Amino acid sequence: MLSITDIVKTFEGAGVGRSKPRVVAVDHVNVEVKQAQLYTLLGPSGCGKTTTLRSIAGLEKPDSGRIVVGGRVLFDARRGIDVPTHRRGLGMVFQSYAIWPHLNVSQNAAFPLTGWHRFRRMPRREVAKRVERVLELLGLEEMKDRPATKLSGGQQQRLALARALIVEPPVLLLDEPLSNLDAKLRERTRFEFKRMQRELNITAVYVTHDQTEALAMSDVIAVMKDGRVEQFGTPREIYDHPRTPFVADFVGANNFFDGVVESQEPDDLYVIATQHGKAKASSTVPVALGDKVTFSIRPEHVTLEAGPASTTNEPNVWSGVVSTRGFLGEAMEYQIQLGGETARARCNVSLAVPSGSEVTVRLPADCCWILANPA
Repeated sequence: MLSITDIVKTFEGAGVGRSKPRVVAVDHVNVEVKQAQLYTLLGPSGCGKTTTLRSIAGLEKPDSGRIVVGGRVLFDARRGIDVPTHRRGLGMVFQSYAIWPHLNVSQNAAFPLTGWHRFRRMPRREVAKRVERVLELLGLEEMKDRPATKLSGGQQQRLALARALIVEPPVLLLDEPLSNLDAKLRERTRFEFKRMQRELNITAVYVTHDQTEALAMSDVIAVMKDGRVEQFGTPREIYDHPRTPFVADFVGANNFFDGVVESQEPDDLYVIATQHGKAKASSTVPVALGDKVTFSIRPEHVTLEAGPASTTNEPNVWSGVVSTRGFLGEAMEYQIQLGGETARARCNVSLAVPSGSEVTVRLPADCCWILANPA
């Protein structure tokens, strides 16, 4: 449905005259979004995710690359194709919603068909039918005559979405649309939007810096850093099998341990010698014997037992001391001193280990993953 091939976007940096350097915002990004897929661009501020979205919409012109939607070429630097934003036919929901304050709910929803889309000359009856359908879909039908200024934040968000959907776009673009909502409303709206997206088979590209939001809503996540895609995959793949230290650290909490690869087991596990003891870990990146590597494990996968480890030779079983602990409601989080390093374990609240206690730390091998070293 949507294909982005090798797009590059730079901006003029600070400086004087010809000495001004170019700042690379998007650096050879490639994305493939299938029909009815919710594809999320996830990353910190300045990583290039919004610039990529704006390039799809036609609000930014890439320096190079190609953008195709449903077989229709919207941008091709080599062929000199750059379809204007208003002729791309895409729907977009901005972070600020951009609701017209002087129009009511129905008029706001109808604006894309009666305002800048006047060249379509859509009959008023068809406009009214579409407005009625989209307001009913989003639960705004009883507010159709209400002034936009009388809507709550959540209602404004749904109205912005209605306005984007009314043109029946092949791809819906969303730029952090839930960031202005409070935590409870944001959580509820996530699932409402995901349900609607699946029911209507909407193809959507979603931009966010919220890892929880991306994991809860997405079919595919592309994690971006410094204008590049570090890793893409399903939410489960991104969370359970991060490929780089950045992805492992940015998406959820993680523990990191350094060591040297000693051997490879028949079951595709590598034995790593660390300062705390030996550990077995899987890898999705090429690894050779003698390599210095970093492996990670999520705090919720670490298990604790009272008392020190009975043996120091068993891989993935280490001894440590609880330095602090905190009650999180649904879990108890422990910080464990392992020599000069601190590890985190998130355990069931039924486990009660006082601070200062010696513990056995178990790291399940199937939850330990060797990460690619940054270039």
